[in-house]
Amino acid sequence: MPHITQSHTNPKRMTQAPPFIRRDRADVAPWMETCGEIRTLIEEKDEAAGEIHHLQITDAKLHYHERTDEFYYVIKGEGQMQLDDATIDLSEGTTVYVPRGTKHRAWGKLEVLVVCIPRGVLHDVHEIG
Repeated sequence: MPHITQSHTNPKRMTQAPPFIRRDRADVAPWMETCGEIRTLIEEKDEAAGEIHHLQITDAKLHYHERTDEFYYVIKGEGQMQLDDATIDLSEGTTVYVPRGTKHRAWGKLEVLVVCIPRGVLHDVHEIG
């Protein structure tokens, strides 16, 4: 079970998200999805403004999101990313903004952090082919 640490809450804010969430990647079990091995560090049920996913990517499937923008940050590794008809190189320290509607996939040996806004991206994955 993920470790969540929250500050005290204001009783007048009972339906709002907690003021902060702390979660250790080691406490989150990985699973396979469209992009590869994923750990959902901040997920939809946390009711934050967005989601944060830690991914190990070797050969993601081409897909797009109708309602979600994504920011990829390459923690380590090298690879490439297809964004519609363009292909770009990825390496440690690279950041890529992927607007909703953009067909995309990445491949190589990549460890990335993906920020998804708004939350709910896992219900907004549309694979192509």
